[in-house]
Amino acid sequence: MTIGYVWNTVYGWAEIAALSAGGAIQLVDQVVSRTIDTGYALVNPPGHHAYRAGGMGFCIFNNVSIAAAYAKDVLGLERVAVVDWDVHHGNGTQEIWYSDPSVLTVSLLQHLCFPPNSGYPEERGTGAGAGFSINIPLPPASGDAAYAHAMDEVVLPALREFRPELILVASGFDASIMDPLARQMVTSAGFARLTRRVLDVADELCEGRIAFVQEGGYSPHYVPFCGLAVLRELLGDPYQPDPYSPIVSTQGGDVLLEHEAAAIRAAVPGPLPAPAENR
Repeated sequence: MTIGYVWNTVYGWAEIAALSAGGAIQLVDQVVSRTIDTGYALVNPPGHHAYRAGGMGFCIFNNVSIAAAYAKDVLGLERVAVVDWDVHHGNGTQEIWYSDPSVLTVSLLQHLCFPPNSGYPEERGTGAGAGFSINIPLPPASGDAAYAHAMDEVVLPALREFRPELILVASGFDASIMDPLARQMVTSAGFARLTRRVLDVADELCEGRIAFVQEGGYSPHYVPFCGLAVLRELLGDPYQPDPYSPIVSTQGGDVLLEHEAAAIRAAVPGPLPAPAENR
């Protein structure tokens, strides 16, 4: 297994943001060309709140969207999917591709966390892009079981229907049980399971072409272990419990609750629209 790592160094804010976007581009270039099997762009600042015309919420440029545009416009791909498991709504990514059927955007989020009044299931795209935006707003305190259930019931079926040529994962760790900016309960083991699911579906649908780009995550104590769990999955290494596992594994989140299942059922979209040539 070959895996790439991309990171940036410290310059001015504009230069750092440009390096973040460039890191995502470089990673996608190598994944699509099969120079590497998969990879993780460990970049900062994050990107998924940035709109086409401006920044927002710690984000200056929308790194994942820039990488998706590069994959389409430069590398010639026709269908790219973005799976965003950052705890906050990927509103900028949604806005950029809202009328474009060539990019499927899927956002798992804590309902009404940030931005407020954003990320509803009814936000499904417009014009030619109608149906290609999917939001899964989860209630606070959703943990490993709810996120895995959302992946199985909504994300993976949508990916199988869309059949992307490349999957980009907007990989935020602020859904973790120790994050100070949200109230979800995902553990490092939960992130490892999410990673395994998207790796498997990438193998099934697009010859394993999948790239991970860092988004948020604000617990200096727990983010490193969540990131390490994802990287272990990318490398094919077995999951290793982190030092916090004896504590966080006893706090809940490992059983799917009915109100969580109901929220996920409400987010199940209808069938994707037929390709334009079949309409």
